[in-house]
Amino acid sequence: MWVFDATPLIYLAKVEQLRLASKLDRRCRIPEPVHDEVVTAGLEDGYPDARRIEQCIEDGIFDIVSVDETPLTTRLQRNPNVSDADVAVLACAAARDATAVMDEAAGRRVADIEGIETRGTAYLVLLCVKRGAISVSEARETIDAMIDAGWYCSPALYSKLVRKLETFEE
Repeated sequence: MWVFDATPLIYLAKVEQLRLASKLDRRCRIPEPVHDEVVTAGLEDGYPDARRIEQCIEDGIFDIVSVDETPLTTRLQRNPNVSDADVAVLACAAARDATAVMDEAAGRRVADIEGIETRGTAYLVLLCVKRGAISVSEARETIDAMIDAGWYCSPALYSKLVRKLETFEE
């Protein structure tokens, strides 16, 4: 199971590639606080990507899940470097033995300490290439479009992604 944070949802939706999630091998979940942030508030603020996310939920690509109060949730809520949405993603992933899909370094560091598996947006794009769901050129266009839309990708990570994509062409 994949548990999505806001950033991967928003940027895949911005570049109209959110439906790639339907090509993944596991169910895709969105914790309620993340849904409230990206869909409910996003629709109120008029963001087109919020409607795209809502449509994928309506189409059954994503399920919305509640977040149970657990000792982990309580502990994570005390960490000032972790947002409420990140707490929800990490708690849901831990409770469901799932993979948290998040890009923010602070959340990923906490996940590592807590033993929660994480993957980022770029990983999902590469996974779709590996599985033949999209071509190498479509993946490169997706990553470039996300960067153009404001998704942060360090130059070192971008170089690594391009090199990895090139290995799929061989």
